[in-house]
Amino acid sequence: MDIAKLAALPFRYRPWRARHARLIIADLLKPNSQSAQPHKAHLQGAIDWLCRAQDVRDGKEDAGGVAAGWSFEDDWLPGYPETTGYIIETFLAAAEILARPDLIERAGRMIDWELSIQLADGAFPGHFGEPGSQPVIFNTGQIMHGMIAGYTGMGREDCLTAAVKAGYWLTRQQDDSGCYLRFEHNGIPHVYNTRATWALLGTGLITGETELTQAAKRHLDWALERQTPSGWFRENAFTTDRSPFTHTIAYAMRGFLESGVLLSEDRYIEAARRAGRGVAEAQREDGWLAGTYGDDWQADAGYCCLTGLAQMSLNWTRLAQVTGDESFRTHARAGLEYLKRTHRLTDSDEVIRGGIAGSSPIWGDYSRFEYPNWAAKFFADALIMDELDIPVPPVPEIGSTEKDG
Repeated sequence: MDIAKLAALPFRYRPWRARHARLIIADLLKPNSQSAQPHKAHLQGAIDWLCRAQDVRDGKEDAGGVAAGWSFEDDWLPGYPETTGYIIETFLAAAEILARPDLIERAGRMIDWELSIQLADGAFPGHFGEPGSQPVIFNTGQIMHGMIAGYTGMGREDCLTAAVKAGYWLTRQQDDSGCYLRFEHNGIPHVYNTRATWALLGTGLITGETELTQAAKRHLDWALERQTPSGWFRENAFTTDRSPFTHTIAYAMRGFLESGVLLSEDRYIEAARRAGRGVAEAQREDGWLAGTYGDDWQADAGYCCLTGLAQMSLNWTRLAQVTGDESFRTHARAGLEYLKRTHRLTDSDEVIRGGIAGSSPIWGDYSRFEYPNWAAKFFADALIMDELDIPVPPVPEIGSTEKDG
């Protein structure tokens, strides 16, 4: 961070505000000091926070969407199409374990909002979906996860129609190698798009649209060539001059793993396993992971990306389910225990209670001074997966016939 940006931090983030100062002081004096409770208590807290993040958009143009989060700089943010998309699957899973049918109704409202903003060419708008916002490959793929959940979990045919339209938009953006260069964040390719092509693949297999499945495989093969001998991935950061966040490493892993499951393709599963083993060996005994990693799993950050830790926890649980290697569960549960110690369940402030910060300490580089909604989403997923030993989302039933796309 340069001097100018450093000097601007106090003005942007207003640390003198009582709420902000309290959180900063807590991380200075007693970091990660919350009392860990049973999984269901933390799950209830995270889901309640996500419900509040949805409710703050009521009466606005993006009603039904889930606020991207809460931040020192902007307070509650607008509804975020990308992450609202994959929160749908979380609410459907949590509705069952928590016996909360209201979450199904909430998921339905998320779907309705997403469908209302889909573009004529099949893409979904990027950023907050405001007029003129350009679509992004990754974001459209994440919304497709919500469309698949709406179809498989709620029987909504309109969701499958939307997913197919979005899938064909994704295929039109590929180059011959399977790489995405158009409609990419910062105009550079990203291996973590495997999490988007997982949804593309699922849509193609459910519907028998072979053009979609072949496009997904092309991207997976392109991404597989970016894995190094240590299991780390090149071209997997937001920018070319930085190491990838644990968050984007976990995205890439999950995309490979679930695509391998759908295709019964061992080489994709092995790519996820190698990365998962490498990260596991870098994990501290207390469950902590660094915010970023270079090749050979060299930590180059002194903070924890809590979102990435939640994702790695669920990835390790899923690897144990898929590969039978139970040692991954030890790492998953250590990560969950660390996350629980950051999770304020009894805070009097509804903005904070049940949310997960972007970083620990809260001024770490990932989502600095923010509570992003996707951190709570992945924490909830990881808790459900460990508690019930199921995948979230469930693996969809695949049709037995294919047709030309």
